[in-house]
Amino acid sequence: MARLILASASPRRLQLLAQIGVTPDQVIPADIDETPHKNEIPTLYVQRVARQKAEAIASAHPDSVVLSADTTVALGRRIIGKAENEGEAKAILKLLSGRRHRVHTAVCIMKDGKAHQKMVTTIVRFARLTDKQINDYIATGDWKGKAGACSIQGSSGSFIPWISGSFSNVIGLPLTETQHMLQTVGIVQ
Repeated sequence: MARLILASASPRRLQLLAQIGVTPDQVIPADIDETPHKNEIPTLYVQRVARQKAEAIASAHPDSVVLSADTTVALGRRIIGKAENEGEAKAILKLLSGRRHRVHTAVCIMKDGKAHQKMVTTIVRFARLTDKQINDYIATGDWKGKAGACSIQGSSGSFIPWISGSFSNVIGLPLTETQHMLQTVGIVQ
């Protein structure tokens, strides 16, 4: 059986894979430029970045199966990235407050030089947040390193009254689709 490399620094993706009984042989985060291109729409952005991550690691490990993913929060055509500081995190939360947004995750598997890709979208409804709720949440530091400055499985989960679509997608890896892709390439039964 081919070795599986997870091309991600996300501990959440590792935990999600464990839920479906998959333990990568190696975890090697891909070091690529994730800056969106000018006028790039969110769905094309996540697909491009996921593929570039997989290709970067697969080029150095051609005999392995490489799994990568990229997740972004989108408000219309606008890509909402990870906040760099508290001010950006507050601005993102104010922007999402009381609105629906989409979480797009692209999964890419490279095997034998071929890319297998899938994108999943989940619609997320945010409650209307007060300044106090935003400030209290920012003080927790839970926003750091997270697309859209929040995580549904963390303390900001209380800001989300409903979602339409895959819950695991919002965390960072759509499990049903990922498991099916891993079955297709022979990593899982």
